[in-house]
Parts: sequence; structure tokens; C-alpha cells
Amino acid sequence: MSIIRKAVFPVTGLGTRFLPATKANPKEMLPVVDKPLIQYAVEEAVEVGITEMIFVTNSAKRAIEDHFDKNYELERKKKYDLLAELRAVVPKSLFTIF
Repeated sequence: MSIIRKAVFPVTGLGTRFLPATKANPKEMLPVVDKPLIQYAVEEAVEVGITEMIFVTNSAKRAIEDHFDKNYELERKKKYDLLAELRAVVPKSLFTIF
């Protein structure tokens, strides 16, 4: 039996069932308590040993990419405590975004 190390997140839908909330934000970025829904999925994947995460997305889902990307504004302003909190979400090496 082989061990599963990759997870594919199909996040291309329009979220029409959640309109008007999803008109400006993708449904995967809707907050559940204090974090976006997609972050909970990524954290659970990391907990079970997933080493590569693939997000199948479209051009309208830029917010998902931005959520896991570097935050240059905080780096420029030297807000290292906030940067550490953001980087703790998931190691950057786990992502491939198409």
C-alpha cells in the first residue's frame, strides 16, 4: 500500500449558492469563526501528513493565492510577530498553485 502525500483542492466554482456573499470573495475564503474555510482544509491535510497541496483554481480566485502568499507590506513595516503568525499557517513549500 502506498502512502498518499498529495492533496488536490478543486476551488474553481463560482459559489452561486452563497450569493451575494461570494460576489466579492470566493466561497473558500468565507470565514468560519476566525479563519477562512480553505485554511481549515489545509491545516487538516498537514496534520495527516500531506506534503504537497495542489489548488486547481481560476482567475477569479486570486484571494486564495494571496491568503497563502507572502505579505510584503508586513515585511516592509517589520511586523515580525504578525509575519510569524501568518507563516505558521502552512509551510510555503507545500503549495503548487495552477
